[in-house]
Amino acid sequence: MAAAGLRGSTVVVTGAGRNIGRAIALGFAGRGIAVAVNARSSTREAEAVVDTIRRGGGRAAVVMGDVGDPDECERVVRTTRDELGPIDYLVSNASARRFRAFEDISPAEWDSTLRSNLSALFYLSRLVLPGMKERGFGRVIAIGGPDGYLGWHHRAANVTAKAGLTGLVKAISFEYGHAGVTANVVVPGGTDTTRDPTDYPPDMTERDGVPKGRPLVMIPRLGTVDEIADMCLFLASDSAGYITGQSLHVDGGMVMR
Repeated sequence: MAAAGLRGSTVVVTGAGRNIGRAIALGFAGRGIAVAVNARSSTREAEAVVDTIRRGGGRAAVVMGDVGDPDECERVVRTTRDELGPIDYLVSNASARRFRAFEDISPAEWDSTLRSNLSALFYLSRLVLPGMKERGFGRVIAIGGPDGYLGWHHRAANVTAKAGLTGLVKAISFEYGHAGVTANVVVPGGTDTTRDPTDYPPDMTERDGVPKGRPLVMIPRLGTVDEIADMCLFLASDSAGYITGQSLHVDGGMVMR
C-alpha cells in the first residue's frame, strides 16, 4: 500500500525498539518524519533503531518511558517536543500480554495490562491532541489485536484492553474530527515477529511460528511487520483524511466484519 506524502513533522511511536513498532518507526523516518523512539525496558534496542534512522539521514531520538504511567507519558511528550518539535502523529503500539486463566488474574496484573494496552493511548492522546487541534492536523493510530474482536482463552485482560481501543478512537474521532484530526485502530493478525515462544503457555506453544489455537485465516501465512507499518503510513497520509473511527484489520481474513 503506497502512502501519499506526510505533511507533519514528528511522530511518537511507543514500543518502537523491535518488531511492529520498529517497522513503523523506520517507515515514518523513510517519509521524512522525525521519530521519537519510545521503549520501556531496552535502551539498547531503541538506540539501534535511532542509529539506523540517523544513518539514513533522518532525525530521531530515544525517549524511554513506561507509557502505562501518566507521569512518564508527560515526560515522553515533553522530551519529544524539546528535541524534535511539535507532535503531529501518535502511534500507540506498546503493549503487554499475560496468559492467565480468568480466575488466576490478580488485580495488579489486570490493572497493569489495561494501563499498558489501553490507558497509554488515553494518557498520550490527551497530551498531544490540543496541539494537533491548534494546528488543524493530526493522526492518532492505535495498534490493536484480534483478541478484542474474537476473544481468546487465558487473555481476559488483553481482550478487554484491545476491545477498549475501539471505543477510545471513536471518542477521539467525534471530538476532534472537526479540527482535522483522525483516530483509527490497526489490527494485526498473526505477524512474523521475534516474540519468544516461551511467552505462550504450554497449550499454545508455537509450531512453525504459529501459536496453537490461532483462528482460521483465509491467507495461510503470517503477516509481516512491514504490512502493518504500511497500513499505519497510509492512515497517516492525506489520502486517509476521510477515514476516522475505524478498525482496519491486517490479518489475512482472521476477522471479517
